[in-house]
Amino acid sequence: MDRVTKAYLNAFRDEQSIEHLGESLAFELFADYCVISDSYDDEFNITDVHTGGGDDLGIDGIGIVVNGSLVNSIEDMEGLLKINGTLDVTFCFIQAKTSSNFAGEQITTFLDGVDEFFAEVATLPMNEMVSNSRALMQKIYDNSLRFRRAKPQCRLSFVTTGQWVADEYLTKKIDKRVAGLKATGLFSEVSFFPMGADELHAGYLRSKNSVTTEFSFSNKVLLPDIAGVSESYLGVISGPEFIKILSDGSGNIRKSLFNDNVRDFQEYNSVNADIKRTLEEDSSKGRFVVLNNGVTIVARELTTTRDKVAISDYQIVNGCQTSHVLFDQKEHLNEQVQVPLKIVATQDEDVVNSIITATNRQTQVTNEDLYALGTFAKKLEGFLSSYSDDQRLYYERRSKQYNAVSGIKKVRIVTKSQQIRAFAAMFLDEPHRAISYYADLQTQVGTRIFNDGHKLEPYYVSAYAHFKLEFLFRSGGVPVKYKPARYHLLMALRYIAGGADMPALGANKIERYCNSICEILWDNAQATAAFMQAAKAVDSSLGVPKLTLDVAKTRTFTDSLKQSLGVQVRSAPQS
Repeated sequence: MDRVTKAYLNAFRDEQSIEHLGESLAFELFADYCVISDSYDDEFNITDVHTGGGDDLGIDGIGIVVNGSLVNSIEDMEGLLKINGTLDVTFCFIQAKTSSNFAGEQITTFLDGVDEFFAEVATLPMNEMVSNSRALMQKIYDNSLRFRRAKPQCRLSFVTTGQWVADEYLTKKIDKRVAGLKATGLFSEVSFFPMGADELHAGYLRSKNSVTTEFSFSNKVLLPDIAGVSESYLGVISGPEFIKILSDGSGNIRKSLFNDNVRDFQEYNSVNADIKRTLEEDSSKGRFVVLNNGVTIVARELTTTRDKVAISDYQIVNGCQTSHVLFDQKEHLNEQVQVPLKIVATQDEDVVNSIITATNRQTQVTNEDLYALGTFAKKLEGFLSSYSDDQRLYYERRSKQYNAVSGIKKVRIVTKSQQIRAFAAMFLDEPHRAISYYADLQTQVGTRIFNDGHKLEPYYVSAYAHFKLEFLFRSGGVPVKYKPARYHLLMALRYIAGGADMPALGANKIERYCNSICEILWDNAQATAAFMQAAKAVDSSLGVPKLTLDVAKTRTFTDSLKQSLGVQVRSAPQS
């Protein structure tokens, strides 16, 4: 391994708090992270995509991105299908070797494993991670009539520490195998990426950078000076140029650009269907610019060079529906299609929130939704970062928000998904929903979750308990066999450390209740002992020989665990 690769790997190990892992395993996780980060912008738990370690089909990592979300369960996929109505899927497979060679035998084993993964009837043994991913894949294809634009993409990455020299014989062998996968009719596209040290370095650097794009925006005017805004422009941009703003490195739409939108893409409702018809018909393309309200982008950084504009760390805060339809119909776009565009460059979070609130109020969005999206999230961000040193966490309101901030370990970054799942498991007694029914939990944002009347301490405690448990899994303090019940362990820890008599989430007493749990979590020895006590309760709740995700995601298992803890089975306080 060359010096630069080793330096990047060591930095990654420090960020992920996996310094104790051997070089080979750490390199597999490093490769998984770099590859999947090219198809998924948000932070994710690297152990959730790592599959290596025996009976792995020669595959070290599997990432399945559905409608812009990295999913690990059938229920999460079904939740996204219920919300969006369609499926847009990318499969990512990774094999990583610390050697510098692109060995033909190893590449063949990797491709054999991918063939077996997609086989109608699999015959080779698979570990639980691979088996769960395969079950998810099969469920995706069971819903193939709901594929949005095309069949899934399949991206194959073979990673080493050497240099790819495009050996003619090996290239032809790979091309033949890729053609065989295409011939199955399962994919719209199959791509093989030989990644040596240079490609790995570039992937890691891309993962650390904020989303940046450059495009031509010649038909624009500079708006007058506005307090809190460094620059702002209003104009029109051609459809093909606008697609550059939406696209990631894999050619897919960047779902993270719409994090500040309260509503996700509503598929082809009557309004979106009208937009689609306008784009499809040559006679109406030119009228798009006067028929559509356009798109508003807020960027943290903006530079202009004549007709070229470069923006970084940006969000589309208005125009989610328009953007998705344009991307979906991009084959119909030409210079006739002009998109009204407003770009606002600001570092002022109050300005950002006011723009989000104003633009979203033009649609049917409740005040609770807006509060949860803006004000509550901002308060939570400040609260989590107000703790000192080892107690501090960082709530990520925007994708890659902390990438440019030095000294922050990735494991201490709390995403919206992590926060919602941990809070629902620990304080709403719904760990089964946290595992596989995230879409259901999202519908409770603004009411049972991220509620204006809630104290912030329960959110911190649940996020820190999740962080501590993941640390204990990685360090060996808690056996990894309990991972399927990670959210049940959070619920059990609350009962063990805080007691069953939990105050209302908006009461002043909840602060003292949470502080008593924090005192245990902040002490490694006490936290380990409490989580192991929770693990024993999980063991005593099992009615089957082995703990699996299928067992953990049932309400029955949650109720059984509460009974093992001596808790009367009833609903937790909601406010």
